[in-house]
Amino acid sequence: MTEAILTLNAGSSSLKFALFRVGRPDTLELALRGEIEAIAEHPHFLAWDVDGETLVDEAWPDAAGGSRPLFEKVIDWIEAHLGSDRLIAVGHRVVHGGPDHAEPERVTPALLTSLDRITPLAPLHQPQNLAPIRAIAAARPDLPQVACFDTAFHHTMPAVASRFALPREYETMAIRRYGFHGLSYESIASRLPDLAPALARGRVIVAHLGNGASLCALDRGRSIDTTMGFSALDGLVMGTRPGTLDPGVILYLLQEQEMTAAEIEDLLYRRSGLLGVSGGISSDMRTLLESPDPRAAEAVELFAYRIAREAGGLTSSLGGLDGLIFTAGIGQHAPPIRAAVCARLEWLGIVLDQAANERGETLISAPQSRVEVRVIATDEESMIARHTLATGA
Repeated sequence: MTEAILTLNAGSSSLKFALFRVGRPDTLELALRGEIEAIAEHPHFLAWDVDGETLVDEAWPDAAGGSRPLFEKVIDWIEAHLGSDRLIAVGHRVVHGGPDHAEPERVTPALLTSLDRITPLAPLHQPQNLAPIRAIAAARPDLPQVACFDTAFHHTMPAVASRFALPREYETMAIRRYGFHGLSYESIASRLPDLAPALARGRVIVAHLGNGASLCALDRGRSIDTTMGFSALDGLVMGTRPGTLDPGVILYLLQEQEMTAAEIEDLLYRRSGLLGVSGGISSDMRTLLESPDPRAAEAVELFAYRIAREAGGLTSSLGGLDGLIFTAGIGQHAPPIRAAVCARLEWLGIVLDQAANERGETLISAPQSRVEVRVIATDEESMIARHTLATGA
């Protein structure tokens, strides 16, 4: 009998999952990936094997009964697909672990209570992450579950990188810089010893560029600084989020424009970033790169400008730079963005191999470049599966 681990990554409108078979000694092999799209409206269930062949493509009834039945259907389908094999644990990506959860943990009622308490730190993400945990606990109470926190990887940051210049009593209220995308950065750091041993021992900036985007400064594989802080609104320009914003703008909107907190939340999470700067053209980088509209070009330019600007700051945190790594959807699949960022960082000694960049090769810096530039695919699901095997199975 083969054992298996399921990983779940729940968002506001979709649920992504992956199934891994457990070998011996404790090795993991990807068996399939899938997702439920449009959870809140007209759920669409999809799954593919490792060769990309479709295993299921079903439109489910609307989600009037809530998301819990959908999560239960995923478990039912996975167990049916496994046949005589056995699902031994489920691992979850949880965006926020707060100040106290610095490593993956087996899910217990006490842990869920603790994570509920820090929901105000990630109000749009945390409830979505916890919903499938509760659904599976109700449907399969004996099935171990493990929470893997996106903030955990950044607990190695020194105090000077995590502290705000606010009165100290606010620090005791958990108001500090946390950092996010930690599972992605941990995935890259874990692969560097095999892919680029010198970079694994050196000073590296990893650029996780997708609809959500951030940079992380790695010193010998450990996070020492990052661009996201207290929330996932901070740092780089993103698909619909503005990134770093003068707090005075918020005060102005509250006091002079008389916007409500809910209206400001909607502005910052859903109407800003690439979408806002492009005048509503799109939050999708592919659309913006193809658009002849000058507003699209301005959004792209701001995206690259802010990446390079923040990379300069992280280079200071590291005391120099040996490597730059691009990952995630835009980082892995948008050569023009990689070229634009590297052009703005030529002062660091970066020389891009333009042909290698256009071909999407792993190593895209020229031989004479003082900084090694690479494109490496992130694999958050594998990290979750590894943590789940070590923690809960």
